[in-house]
Amino acid sequence: MNDKSSVVEVGVVAGTPAAAPGRVRAQIKKAPWWLWVGALAVLAPVSISIGALFLRAFGASTTVWDTLFTTRTLRLTGRSFLLTALVTVSAVIIGVAGAWILTRTDLRFKTAWAVAFAMPLVIPSYVIAMTLISSGGPRGLFADLIGLPLPHVTGLIGAWITLTLSTYPYVFLITSAAMHRTDPSLEEAARGLGSTPTRVFRTIVVPQLRPAIGAGALLVALYTLSDFGSVSLMRLDVFTRAIYAQYSGRIDRTPAIVLSIVLMLIAGVIIWGEYRTRGRGAYFSQKPTRPPSVHRLTALKRLGATSFLMVAAGLGAALPIFILLGWALQSVAAGEGFFLSWAAVRGSMTGATLAAIFAMAAAIPIVVLGVRYTSRKTVWLERSVFFVFSLPHLTIAIAVVAFTVRYARPVYQSLLVLVLVYAAIFLAQVTGPARASLLQVNPALEEASRSLGKGTFATLMRVTVPMISKGLLAGGALVFVTTLKELPATLLLSPTGFSTLAVRIWAAADEALYARAASSALILIAVSVLPVYYLSIKPKDLTDR
Repeated sequence: MNDKSSVVEVGVVAGTPAAAPGRVRAQIKKAPWWLWVGALAVLAPVSISIGALFLRAFGASTTVWDTLFTTRTLRLTGRSFLLTALVTVSAVIIGVAGAWILTRTDLRFKTAWAVAFAMPLVIPSYVIAMTLISSGGPRGLFADLIGLPLPHVTGLIGAWITLTLSTYPYVFLITSAAMHRTDPSLEEAARGLGSTPTRVFRTIVVPQLRPAIGAGALLVALYTLSDFGSVSLMRLDVFTRAIYAQYSGRIDRTPAIVLSIVLMLIAGVIIWGEYRTRGRGAYFSQKPTRPPSVHRLTALKRLGATSFLMVAAGLGAALPIFILLGWALQSVAAGEGFFLSWAAVRGSMTGATLAAIFAMAAAIPIVVLGVRYTSRKTVWLERSVFFVFSLPHLTIAIAVVAFTVRYARPVYQSLLVLVLVYAAIFLAQVTGPARASLLQVNPALEEASRSLGKGTFATLMRVTVPMISKGLLAGGALVFVTTLKELPATLLLSPTGFSTLAVRIWAAADEALYARAASSALILIAVSVLPVYYLSIKPKDLTDR
């Protein structure tokens, strides 16, 4: 690959990367109509539902003002912003520090540590919240085992710890991928001029990682803003918990719709803020021809780095799994058995698999339009993908429910609608890696296929898709994992009688039936391990050029 094509573009699932200057593209003026149909097949239903939600809210003017201008709404806004800021800052610190340790030091067993450090990604935030709640306090698990009670964490502190442990792997994976792509010569030159490792990291490494850190921070902020399960278990009143309470507890659901729109606007403010702080600077790098020289740790620093990784991975993955296994064994020992619902397993696997397939299929025409047929319309199409991803999932689910009840009653609470919403929400997770892969494909190969008599569709299926399959599969794995953990959309949109592991975990944990929740949580974690293992040992598949 030519070095000129090694422009660093970090945008796994956040932001729409601009076209790299000097990129060679096939000169085709008009995109085939079927590409647009395929691109809009997943996005259009959700986008129309969101638009209808805004129209319905504006039609109820009295209720809108009565809901907006209340002390409770102001408290919800302030608390949501505070929680988002706390989680984002702490997740960025942990994720960037872990990425630097595992890419720029001589720590041993880096692959094993990378997998362990990314493992909290497979554990839903509400499972971590459940284990933290049950393990603390005078009657908690640790008090029973060792006689030393841990502090009982709930509310803002509990949600902060839970969501930080759940989200720092996003920053870690994206930053690690960026570090693998940066040219080490600048760092070596700075060290050769006498700069300390800390100064090199602050003045050389961090500026190059600014887009990656920004992308990871945006992911963390949006995840925190849209989280429902963990804040509900921690009894913290933020927008998502208030919206669900308004929606499920009232006949008139207009207040829930109004709060949903407010939450959407807050998400828009966060996206705008990230865009403004990103600046207009360009970050270019030659493709590294060799791995960077690593920083040799002293015995004390090695102990500190190992302890840091162990604490993060232990609290985020090892402790929850240990507690879940303890509950499951206690249940078996008490003669209650292992609470296993094959219907929930089938539901989770079916929903996650179909969502990944739908998302991968929809991403193909979107990235082809964006890379090969660049125009204002294709730019807006790509932006809409990331905008839908950035919206809180609970608000999207409410919009779809409101639309299907009023205009599409036959498909209300159908599996098709649920899978389409899954695919639309997480479509950006496939679009980013697939777009990165397509930017590597020389358009001359597609031109050669067409010159040999193959049509546009045949060229797409026989040339383009096989060459971007690596990015599609990486994104599909990410969609599969995140869909398994998805809770709010499943609660509101799942068909009658349709069950998933996520819903069973949350329902049991909400009633403090932790032994019943443990079995479903362990199965969910086991199913997610392989995809996350692949993503953690090959992070560059998410952003490779």
